[in-house]
Amino acid sequence: MKITVVGAGAVGASCAEYIAIKDFASEVVLLDIKEGFAEGKAMDLMQTASLNNFDTKITGTTNDYSKTANSSICVVTSGIPRKPGMTREELIGINAGIVKTVTSNLIKYSPDTILIIVSNPMDSMTYLVHKTTDLPKNKIIGMGGALDSARFKYRLAEALNAPISDIDGMVIGGHSDVGMVPLISNATRNSINISEFVSKERLEKVKQETKVGGATLTKLLGTSAWYAPGAAVSGLVQAIACDQKKMFPCSVLLEGEYGLDDLSIGVPVILGKNGIEEIVKIELSEADMKHLHESAEGVKKTNNLLAL
Repeated sequence: MKITVVGAGAVGASCAEYIAIKDFASEVVLLDIKEGFAEGKAMDLMQTASLNNFDTKITGTTNDYSKTANSSICVVTSGIPRKPGMTREELIGINAGIVKTVTSNLIKYSPDTILIIVSNPMDSMTYLVHKTTDLPKNKIIGMGGALDSARFKYRLAEALNAPISDIDGMVIGGHSDVGMVPLISNATRNSINISEFVSKERLEKVKQETKVGGATLTKLLGTSAWYAPGAAVSGLVQAIACDQKKMFPCSVLLEGEYGLDDLSIGVPVILGKNGIEEIVKIELSEADMKHLHESAEGVKKTNNLLAL
């Protein structure tokens, strides 16, 4: 199976590395607009193959989409971060243009591909792809919730001083500091509700730390994180490529589910060989449903900035 990752920066390269190490794909193609950048990243990663015991072939190309032909899954990490003095409208306009160009070129050479969108603002970029391509809704997936849930479980394990393998938890809603909805009431340690072990005050702190997880890392690193985002993407890719039928929260186009319509936002889905196999309806507390709908309003406001 052939996988393409567009954008050979830290997130894209990390994603390619994790996919290769898991050794389920025959080939990973890295594509970037910077001359020689993807080729260099691919060569560097291939020189780890004998050390990390994988046989996945990693190749790089500078803006030649013909090299991505017949990719089963394509990951889009392209775009720019917001810079000082730049308005949200400018960020959305620039990234929307990039994402439209990238997805159009990918589909030209891989018309049956499944797209995983990582570019920010992620929910709006996922919605944009739904509106500007002819791919069916099950083949367009936004990554955010898988990453946010991993950060949530990290914070829960930290609060309990427990191994993360004991912890289960999920974040739904928009992929933003204000839009995330960590499902505290559903989180468990070995099937026992987390509230049995941690105070309400500590759980509230966990919730807030989860919501600013990306911002916290950006402040510490001086740039966006890449290990966890890359791992999150590779988890989605593997679930699809290996038809695992695993459940992840992903940004998907809703058409009445959870009382929401005509937007992409994070809810639990089953991922398999067809992409989104099912949108899972779970019972939410009144408070969590309220927060999800508030998050949706924020996503819609951002969507309104798109030139559709």
